[in-house]
Amino acid sequence: MKRREWLATVAALPTFAALGALGTLAGCATPALRGTGDLGVVVGRANGTLYLADTTARTLIGEVPGLGDLSHASVVFSRDGRYAYVFGRDGGLSMIDLLGQRLVRRVMQAGNAIGGAISDDGSLVAAQNYTPGGIKVFDAHTLELVADVPAAYAPGKLSRVVGLVDLPGRRFAYSLFDADAIWITDCADPKNPHTQRFDGIGHQPYDALVTPDGRYYIAGLFGEDGLALLDLWADKPTVRRILGGYGKGQAPLPVYKMPHLRGWAVAGRRAYLPAIGRHEVLVVDTETWQEVGRIPVAGQPVFVMARPDGRQVWVNFAVPDYHRVQVIDTQTRHIVQTLAPGKAVLHMEFTPRSDTVWISSRDDNRVSVIDTRNFTTLARLQVPAPSGIFFTARAARMGF
Repeated sequence: MKRREWLATVAALPTFAALGALGTLAGCATPALRGTGDLGVVVGRANGTLYLADTTARTLIGEVPGLGDLSHASVVFSRDGRYAYVFGRDGGLSMIDLLGQRLVRRVMQAGNAIGGAISDDGSLVAAQNYTPGGIKVFDAHTLELVADVPAAYAPGKLSRVVGLVDLPGRRFAYSLFDADAIWITDCADPKNPHTQRFDGIGHQPYDALVTPDGRYYIAGLFGEDGLALLDLWADKPTVRRILGGYGKGQAPLPVYKMPHLRGWAVAGRRAYLPAIGRHEVLVVDTETWQEVGRIPVAGQPVFVMARPDGRQVWVNFAVPDYHRVQVIDTQTRHIVQTLAPGKAVLHMEFTPRSDTVWISSRDDNRVSVIDTRNFTTLARLQVPAPSGIFFTARAARMGF
């Protein structure tokens, strides 16, 4: 091709600006393309609605109603971050398309449920249930039931299940509140699940977590001081007690709200845990699992959560101190800030690289977005009685 002909051909091609204009026109008919990495959801517990959030723009971008009783709802995400699975207190399991902003599927799988998990390969969704006690496992694409594991610990008795987490290899670990036990169910073949049982782990495990490396499953004990630790890497795993008797004979205060261990605080080689019935955060060495310190705080801790970079630990509280949030510097173990973002703080969620934390204040009907470095409020979003906040970054984290 001669140079003159080539120039004429190039001149006839649409410019980038023209292509952009065409794209704008096309966008009038179809939604703009976007990723899911900066999306999240806020649970509206008062009206059974999931509010969709853009964490970069710090705004709400949509809502999905009709999800039933969300008074103790939790959420997990598909591996690609597109779908949210919502576990309602009424036993409803809902699959939400975050990009389409719509309810895809919903099943009523139990009478009373408090959470769930998704398998490491993203193929299975498991729900933990109070009524009937046990777990149920579903195909993540269709919500078809593929496994039902009743938590039967005595003839005619089913235990309430708490502390459900995902483990490598399509496995799920969970605790039986009424049976003083930890179970691990292997769903490599979900039609034929295999369950390993650990009994006598301590009285009334109320919640649990798995460490970020997947090695330790730790259950908090409501019926006594201490926690139960299971080393999942051991050739023959056994449960051992840690932090026994941290109350040292002192009468605990009345417990107004059960503390949570999910989303727990690990910073370097230290773990920060709520002390049941005390105004303290326990500091634990994760190499020895021995207590190495205590931090007095404003009230009974509910969530004790580490900023993703580990530099800070944020704590919220049960009544009557549930309007406060305190920030602990993990280098000094001192409280460096006390905030009052609103009445009835129920949940906190950090953006993945630690720049902001989102805090729900149920009784003030708002979510506050706070800069974690200078503690200024960057945005306030109006949501009717917000509770749980969950970001799609959880899709890449074990135990979340």
